[in-house]
Amino acid sequence: MSRLLIIDDDPDVRYSLERLFSGDGWEMAFAASGEEGIDAAVKRAPDAVLLDVRLGAGMDGLEVLRGLRREHPHLPVVMMTAHGTTQTAIEAMREGAFDYLVKPFDAERMREVIASALRASRAMRGKVSYPPLSRKEEHDESIVGKTRAMQEVYKRIGQVSGSDAPVMITGETGTGKELVARAIVQHGVRAKKPFLAINCAAIPEGLIESELFGHERGAFTGAVERRIGKFEQCRGGTIFLDEIGDMPLATQAKLLRVLQEGELTRIGGRETVRAEVRILAATHADLEKAVAEKRFRQDLYYRLNVVRIHLPPLRERLEDLPLLVEDFLARRAREEGRPLKTVSREAFKRLAAHAWPGNVRELQNVIERATVACPTEIISAGDLQFGAPRRSSRCASLAIISAGDLQFGAPSAADGSSRAEAGSALDAALNALFLEASRDPKLKLIAFAERALVTRALARCGGNQARAARLLGMTRATLRKRIERYGIQRSVQVI
Repeated sequence: MSRLLIIDDDPDVRYSLERLFSGDGWEMAFAASGEEGIDAAVKRAPDAVLLDVRLGAGMDGLEVLRGLRREHPHLPVVMMTAHGTTQTAIEAMREGAFDYLVKPFDAERMREVIASALRASRAMRGKVSYPPLSRKEEHDESIVGKTRAMQEVYKRIGQVSGSDAPVMITGETGTGKELVARAIVQHGVRAKKPFLAINCAAIPEGLIESELFGHERGAFTGAVERRIGKFEQCRGGTIFLDEIGDMPLATQAKLLRVLQEGELTRIGGRETVRAEVRILAATHADLEKAVAEKRFRQDLYYRLNVVRIHLPPLRERLEDLPLLVEDFLARRAREEGRPLKTVSREAFKRLAAHAWPGNVRELQNVIERATVACPTEIISAGDLQFGAPRRSSRCASLAIISAGDLQFGAPSAADGSSRAEAGSALDAALNALFLEASRDPKLKLIAFAERALVTRALARCGGNQARAARLLGMTRATLRKRIERYGIQRSVQVI
């Protein structure tokens, strides 16, 4: 019989977990404090541990986890808490926790995790344990989210932060890829070393090689003196290469050498320079497609893609919308030294119905503009302005579609003004789409617009596929095919 140790200071939680696992053939033991838990682990030798992060007086959950990892390095410990902060999730995984669950629990998910822990307990030979972190929980810049997808991101950050392996961070524009890179550095062994973020798309092709690797005097026209590149400046630290997919092929070859040999040569130079840096890369592009089209080196792709962390778009984690709005409002209040504003119910409904093509960055922009425009302490729906500040972005067209808050249902014949306004907004959106297509020949306009419509319809209908299908004028079977074709998450919810 498998043995499960539950460490939680809340008797109601212990009782609930006892009932949950009573029929699964577990031999269960309970502890109400960290000290009791460590003692019980010595006496009972459990196969898995469920450990609350926040215990009462005495040791907290992370301290207990460290103690358990020191004495029982093969013991899988599943952390649980009602406070799913970024810091605790990352730190728990850095300390070697097997998994991390946020209360309230889904019973099947809990059983699945514990069953997986039991399998790991039988096969595991050891887990990496990292030095303890600062206990500080609040930061000016933080990754916000409690959905399962974001909890997986936190776990991944914790797992890779103690390593020097390259990490590829993927996700749409505005999802927070640089924040993930900074979190990896902050929680890693190079936390006190230099960190440089470089946007490969923002540097002209003729200058990026010099920017990264440096050049010697006279190497090319205008090179009047030696220049030390970013890799030398960041020696011992971490370089974050954002939009790596836009890096020229010639520069990719030199980057590959840095990864393989740990050295570089300045442009026009003969001296070999050691490049002792960790490389984190990010992209919103499909690198696999770029490799197939010979626009990105396959060997470099495999060297960079050792570990991948994918950030979901905001439309696929709308459950996090209240947390994000609260965080942005609180941050704005701190920065301006003003009272904290709130969002009205109608305003929040409008936020939840928006497609968020610009993701979290767009949400932050909308909230900041609303706090400036709103003269009262409560932000109303009329204070919200959706727009696309970067007209060159593909997201601009989609933002225009959403900004009109179009009524997809047919208005009554008597309501000619509403029909005219909707038609005008639709014309503007279509013109923006055609303009975007003329700028980017690779943009598949029909698929792009269709995906936007399906995503928006699902959001407006609270994830109800039958209602969304009626709204779009298609059968439910056709809608399902579109969801599968475009990889749209089925569980879209309006909060």
